[in-house]
Amino acid sequence: MLEDAMGFADEHLIPLVDEGLGNSAYLVDLGDGRALAVDASRDLRALREAAGRRGLTVAFAADTHLHADFLSGALQLAHDDGAAVLASTAGRRAFDHRGLGDGDEVDLGGLILRALATPGHTDEHLSFLLLDGSRELGVFTGGSLIVGSAARTDLLGADRAEGLARAQYRSLRRLTALPDATAVWPTHGAGSFCSAPPGSERTTTIGAQKAANDLLAAPDEEAFVARLLGSLGSYPAYFDRLGEINRRGPALLTAAPGLDLLTPAAVRGLLADGARLVDARPIAEFAAGHVPGAVSNPLRPAFATWIGWTLPADAPLVFVLGPGQDGAELAWQAAKIGYDRLAGQLAGGMDAWQAYGGPIETIELVTAQKIGTRPVLDVRQDAEFTAGHIPGAAHTELGDLATDGQSAADGAVVMCGHGERAMTAASLLAARGTRNLAVLVGGADDWTKATGGTLEDGS
Repeated sequence: MLEDAMGFADEHLIPLVDEGLGNSAYLVDLGDGRALAVDASRDLRALREAAGRRGLTVAFAADTHLHADFLSGALQLAHDDGAAVLASTAGRRAFDHRGLGDGDEVDLGGLILRALATPGHTDEHLSFLLLDGSRELGVFTGGSLIVGSAARTDLLGADRAEGLARAQYRSLRRLTALPDATAVWPTHGAGSFCSAPPGSERTTTIGAQKAANDLLAAPDEEAFVARLLGSLGSYPAYFDRLGEINRRGPALLTAAPGLDLLTPAAVRGLLADGARLVDARPIAEFAAGHVPGAVSNPLRPAFATWIGWTLPADAPLVFVLGPGQDGAELAWQAAKIGYDRLAGQLAGGMDAWQAYGGPIETIELVTAQKIGTRPVLDVRQDAEFTAGHIPGAAHTELGDLATDGQSAADGAVVMCGHGERAMTAASLLAARGTRNLAVLVGGADDWTKATGGTLEDGS
């Protein structure tokens, strides 16, 4: 049908990258006005735009596994487009789908999709080998083989991590038996908390991974398991919920999510009834004046991750946005990880709140030269902190700080890599009663440049 895998990918494969979650979905043009979607998110905007440009209807929606980091869009595609949902029989999904087991094939109308059982990231994980006749064009590897690594195996509990790592070892050996020229199209990539390493490449080939993937270079299963388990960091709390929601089937969206406009009085009433307030403005605006108790989470690609890591899904959420910020984008970010209880946004923003006479709090922003003798709290991930931190800095990951209710020393300077996570942490700490907090503008490298100091490594 086609000359080679590279030509196929260039002509027929459309990667759809979610930079915030670090994932890729794929839209495959089947050449007859129909398309295959693989690991599509509930936020289908980019997929629909790509399909619209080519005049495609999504006929098949395949999920490699029960995703923990986003809600699947497969059921929505079945509802809206009549797509046939393709997924593992072992996943026991509670909605209509075509259940597939190892070796099962689906005729896409010229191309064939073959299911390969590749457990490890999850028990029921499938990879999908795309065939043109007998030729392997590429393989959708989901959370099995990814660029430079393999996805984490602890999402079903720490007690399952080693056993699933051993399954992952066998799955990767199976995948690397494919021809070296076979394209590898993973779901998880750089920025994903499903254990993807940093880097700009999101697709690869079997041969490239055999040459460069450190996990594949492990001399035996024991070394592989040790390397994989040793690389695992923390992951957002919402990961523990979404797999089951995806198994049952996410709620269908009958309209695009959005934010209603709320008066200051309505906001105050909602907060009194247990709603949580999220301020999505840039950190400088939040620092200059915000509603007491608001959680800072600037609207950016990583917005969804930090909503899911710092706030409960069962509390209504109220938002403060700044001029030019898009409430619809914010609502989509929340929806793709299952945060649907969006009460609305403060109409008129902080200007309206101040005109109403609502109370205001501030948080100081400081440059590295102004830290002086103040205590420093570093809220980056463990691996970031270990790679280099300001001497004497205390350390707590932002995710831990959000969930364990701990406090910090009054007068502390909170820092991260750029300032966004630090402001989130400072807002949480301020709400718990810590006073005179400041947030470092920049990160550890800015401190070395400004002071000439040397970072410490290790924990």
